[in-house]
Amino acid sequence: MASAGTSPAPARDAARRRPGRKMAAERAGGRGGAEESRENRENRENKENSKENKENERPRDGGLGDSLGLEILQIVKESQQQHGLRHGDFQRYRGYCSRRLRRLRKTLNFKMGNRHKFTGKKVTEEILSDNRYLLLILMDAERAWSYAMQLKQEANTEPRKRFHLLSRLRKAVKHAEELERLCESNRVDAKTKLEAQAYMAYLTGMLRFEHQEWKAAMEAFNKCKTIYEKLANAFTEEQAVLYNQRVEEISPNIRYCAYNIGDQSAMNELMQMRLRSGGTEGLLAEKLEALITQTRAKQAATMSEVEWRGRTVPVKIDKVRIFLLGLADNEAAIAQAENEETKERLFESLLSECRDAIQAVREELKPDQKQREHSLENDSGKVSNIQYLHSYLTYIKLSTAIRRNESMAKSLQKALLQQQRSEEDGKRTPRPQDLIRLYDIILQNLVELTQLPGLEEDKNFQKETGLKTLVYKAYRCFFIAQSYVLVKKWSEALVLYERVLKYAREVQSGAGAYMNSLKELPDVQDLITQVNAEKYSLQASAILDANDTHETESPSQVKDGKPLSERFETFCLDPSLVSKQVSLVHFPPGFQPIPCKPLFFDLALNHVAFPPLEDKVEQKAKSGLTGYIKGIFGFKS
Repeated sequence: MASAGTSPAPARDAARRRPGRKMAAERAGGRGGAEESRENRENRENKENSKENKENERPRDGGLGDSLGLEILQIVKESQQQHGLRHGDFQRYRGYCSRRLRRLRKTLNFKMGNRHKFTGKKVTEEILSDNRYLLLILMDAERAWSYAMQLKQEANTEPRKRFHLLSRLRKAVKHAEELERLCESNRVDAKTKLEAQAYMAYLTGMLRFEHQEWKAAMEAFNKCKTIYEKLANAFTEEQAVLYNQRVEEISPNIRYCAYNIGDQSAMNELMQMRLRSGGTEGLLAEKLEALITQTRAKQAATMSEVEWRGRTVPVKIDKVRIFLLGLADNEAAIAQAENEETKERLFESLLSECRDAIQAVREELKPDQKQREHSLENDSGKVSNIQYLHSYLTYIKLSTAIRRNESMAKSLQKALLQQQRSEEDGKRTPRPQDLIRLYDIILQNLVELTQLPGLEEDKNFQKETGLKTLVYKAYRCFFIAQSYVLVKKWSEALVLYERVLKYAREVQSGAGAYMNSLKELPDVQDLITQVNAEKYSLQASAILDANDTHETESPSQVKDGKPLSERFETFCLDPSLVSKQVSLVHFPPGFQPIPCKPLFFDLALNHVAFPPLEDKVEQKAKSGLTGYIKGIFGFKS
């Protein structure tokens, strides 16, 4: 049955096509296959019709009385989040806009001709009797915008698509202008008029931004921001959330335009916004990263060398210069991070940049390898400058990894202190084994530090790294002891606590001249105090546990795994006796020893003398000619 609103011409076309489909179905699988495919087709059509009816309902009016209204920003945000933009899939969202446009035109009977001829129509003020006409133009603008954003992603590898991108943005702005013009009608309420103006300003700003017309883009974004701020102040907090989110999205674009116009203070604001969010998204992300790199590249032109551990090394690689210039800013941002998630993201960003710089040095190190081999003979083992620079960057990478793991360990220790509350919430609680793994990685990084080329003969560095190793070994032993306490292995835990105290005392005795380098490490004195307290608690727990073992076990806790046939004399509450897996006897039964069949050996046979039997045995007659003759004549022997 055709759905309501379907014209008779498509029905006749479907009737003409039906015999061909039927014949194809019969050729593929007979009449049964055709009926099944028809049922599937009808089910699919019913689902599409129900979805169409739901979406084609008249949108919620944002106005009062008889005036028309449309929640433009809310409709746009909901559609984007539900149809692909949550994962950055602009192509899926564009397809959704096209399908919704077709359904709206069909519902409003506002079709652009028929299948044979296109007849263009425009929404005018005279026919503006339903807010779905406004929604029709809004979906046109969203479809053009989503196509432009899809082309922006593809333009990274195909630069020619940028021209198509600009064309689609201009098309989106054209539809937004038409929407704004229609909203100027007296039939539309004031809120919708303001939202249409803000939407128009937003798309115009994006177009000018892509054209790099910074002043025009900044004016458009400022207009959009002002309208949304006024709307946010005019409504309740729940309604103002969307407007405030849009204002936050626009603010980095305004700062970027201001910087390109000539406002140098905007660069610092952009950096602070980037650090607070852990990285920007959307239209500004790539441009801001390129801007930061460009600014550091200008500063890197004046940087020619770096000094580390008393040796000055020339820096000729631009990527390494840029990384070293931004190192202090990145470390300051990590120190000022508001939460652990932001700090972790900044650590990962710094490590990624450091790996790229190390890779650039490795590429320069390969042709320098042969020269270094010849110079080693004359320089008595002194490494080259490029090799020393590689060691310096590797030191930065390993030190950053150690600080990141230490930060993760601190957050896990805090979570361990709140373990009981987390168990009540039903969440997975951290375990000491998680901390042990982190400290294992830290100790491995410290071993790699001691093996860096150019630092083998640096006694101070080796001594400092050895003290750091002792500190982390002490903490690792402490958490291993904690894991043994959880399983009630008191003696093993006590031995490990003594090992922790040994490591801590070695650090205190050898840290006289290295106190400055050990300030950032965890305090071993606090660890000693905690271990002493844990030892007393462990001894008390061990005594209580020893007393508990002498007490009679509860009958409900006795479970030795024996079948019922072997424990008739012992009372035990075993729930498995009433289940399907009841253990009554051992089956199959085990093997039992039995006496084997005796073996007889006749040992006296060799010592027995038997009587002679020759007289009883018949002698055999002699054969031959003599015997034959004697037999004839009767002679016998």
